[in-house]
Amino acid sequence: MLSWALTFLVIAIVAAVLGFGGIAGTAAGIAKILFIIFLVLFVVSFIIGRRAP
Repeated sequence: MLSWALTFLVIAIVAAVLGFGGIAGTAAGIAKILFIIFLVLFVVSFIIGRRAP
């Protein structure tokens, strides 16, 4: 999940440098959403993993 977020972030940066504003905005939005999903899943798995068996 984190690798996909980083991939979309790189796509957004490259598109912004080349002047494609719409594509850059969309890719940055997708990267933000994927990063938030990654953080939520990480916290949930951390909490579940810490419980006593």
